[in-house]
Amino acid sequence: MERAFRRGCRDLLLSRGWLISLLFLSSVMSQSLVERKAPVTPMEPSSFKMHGVEIVDPYLWLEDGESGRVRRWTEEQNAWTRAHLDALPKREEIKRRLGELLSIGNISPPVPRKGRYFYTRREGQQNQPILYVRDGLHGRDRVLIDPNGLSPDGTVALDWWYPSPDGKLLAYGLSRNGDERSTLYILDVDTGRNLTEAIPNTRAASVAWLPDSSGFFYTRFPAPGSVPKGEENYHRRVFLHKLGTDPTKDEEIYRREERPSEWPSVELSRDGRWLLISVGRGWAANDLYIRDLRREDARLIPVAEGREAIFDGAVIGDKLYIRTTEGAPHGRILVVDAANPRRDAWREVVPESAAATIESFAIIGGKIFVNRLERASSRLSVYTLDGKLEDELKLPTLGSIGGVTGEEDGTEAFFGFSSFAFPPTVYRYDLRGKRTDRWESVEAPGVDPRSVEVKQVFYPSKDGTRVSLFLVYRKDLRFDGDRPTLLYGYGGFNISLTPSFNRGLYLWLEHGGVYAVANLRGGGEYGEEWHRAGMLERKQNVFDDFIAAAEHLIRERVTNPKRLAIQGGSNGGLLVAAALTQRPDLFRAVVCQVPLTDMLRYHRFLIAKLWIPEYGSADDPQQFKYLYAYSPYHRVRKGERYPATLITTAESDTRVDPLHARKFAAALQAANASENPILLRVETKAGHGAGKPLSKQLEEATDIWSFLFWRLGLSF
Repeated sequence: MERAFRRGCRDLLLSRGWLISLLFLSSVMSQSLVERKAPVTPMEPSSFKMHGVEIVDPYLWLEDGESGRVRRWTEEQNAWTRAHLDALPKREEIKRRLGELLSIGNISPPVPRKGRYFYTRREGQQNQPILYVRDGLHGRDRVLIDPNGLSPDGTVALDWWYPSPDGKLLAYGLSRNGDERSTLYILDVDTGRNLTEAIPNTRAASVAWLPDSSGFFYTRFPAPGSVPKGEENYHRRVFLHKLGTDPTKDEEIYRREERPSEWPSVELSRDGRWLLISVGRGWAANDLYIRDLRREDARLIPVAEGREAIFDGAVIGDKLYIRTTEGAPHGRILVVDAANPRRDAWREVVPESAAATIESFAIIGGKIFVNRLERASSRLSVYTLDGKLEDELKLPTLGSIGGVTGEEDGTEAFFGFSSFAFPPTVYRYDLRGKRTDRWESVEAPGVDPRSVEVKQVFYPSKDGTRVSLFLVYRKDLRFDGDRPTLLYGYGGFNISLTPSFNRGLYLWLEHGGVYAVANLRGGGEYGEEWHRAGMLERKQNVFDDFIAAAEHLIRERVTNPKRLAIQGGSNGGLLVAAALTQRPDLFRAVVCQVPLTDMLRYHRFLIAKLWIPEYGSADDPQQFKYLYAYSPYHRVRKGERYPATLITTAESDTRVDPLHARKFAAALQAANASENPILLRVETKAGHGAGKPLSKQLEEATDIWSFLFWRLGLSF
């Protein structure tokens, strides 16, 4: 009763009378902050023609992040931003609570290898997850790699790791300052010591160990100076490394110079006979090749080449299993003889379902584990190798499965699971008893998931397409058209936004905020057709879906434009930047993280040529038309009243160049006719987000949530 009374008092404080005081405070705060003028960014006359169109770009000079002038400009912008963010009300209280929430840890499903279990866990205030090995299912954990001891500020990250088949060796990659440019090392698991090898340029490496653990196939980027300047982030190749030999003399297995932006990865059958190489061509298509390593004269045989579909493969014995979207946008699984993988011999074992999309599959213990999405939530099914359904695993609630692991000849499988109101948990599935038990989970003190309501609704987009939306809020909350609401989206690259545990979100929920996640076209929630409906010339569908989500929240009296904020990062940063420039009247605040904003020049920087299959290129006259039509940087209009906007980026981002954030911030600051601040936050010793230490996560989260509390008038 007393607890309910306290909740009632808190809701009373959010009633309209109290809200007037809050909004008055926000107004006074805004006026006092506006008195500190934003730095003036020089507009330099520069223009160029594309396909007969004159493109004026007064902030072209901000593209050179190495120049002293741009560095000084960035320092001024950071100082301006800090003057705002450091003065926000209740900032320290918000930071203190976020520190408690972010200390809730994380855990990965273990990768079993001959009685050993390899997995990562982060606990408490640790900046980075630690890699452990456990000898035996119920054995003692032993630290293998602790990145926290490799740098005083936590900026060395463990990017990836692959244990050998016998569990005695481990290939792993480390990078610094968030740049993701890994160096490959090899660890002796028994002694905990590294072998002599150190192989640089192994970003996001794919590694496939030989059966006797004497070496491995792996992917590597070319050494600086060995390819034309500006192409160092492309030309990914496959090599074979034998332990104890000079990596610079490794045998090259695969390269395709005429297609430098392709993305090969490797897999090897358990007996070492069959090498699979998958070559990604964007996020909607790949080529698949197989090679019989027992034959010295063998070459790579195309299993699927030049098709506009996905083909994922795994060899079990003498059979090749393939997940494909060809002729099946929701995915199906086929099988064929590995020695003769001609298409007319492919046989279907797991058919397509119109109601669910196959995200991935794994073959463990002679069974096919199929991970599907149904209504943007995970399902896990078990089939025999000839396609008979054996089991449907019961999951705790709507949520996300984070990987399925196990051994080809094993008797157990593991998978991670979480949801908005369900902390990360790893489950073990016993294949013999068909039983699922909790293996490990993280403690979440101070958080009551039972207080959280999760609701899925559908709404019509601009063209009538039905789009799903998750709403997350406190169970005792009632919608009155005035709830502070944060709308999040991504909408691209076949990436699905499914219910998952978000530690910092609980701060928002505890104080009466509503969180909304939209499953926009461009994502993978509803199959490959859903993805393709939001790419290339159909990208505007994604922005329309997002704007329609905001309009739905207003129409259904969840919130209103003065209490609505939007957030997105990377491709999601492009999303919110487009929504901001197309409908500035609809939002009170915008959090735009590591965004793409200049869609005419994006493909000229870092790894962005990899994204041309998704976005297109302005070098193409037809693709130029739609890119120019929505490019957020080019849609900024002088005299428009833009909402308060926090744009974030990081100096070491090697995916999306920080130039996008710099140019967009400068353009908005110059054009904005409102008193709402346009803030640019540039982080040092950090990148796109992967490997970011907890300490930096806390500082960034404090800035973002303080900004949102302030702009939406949420009390603390």
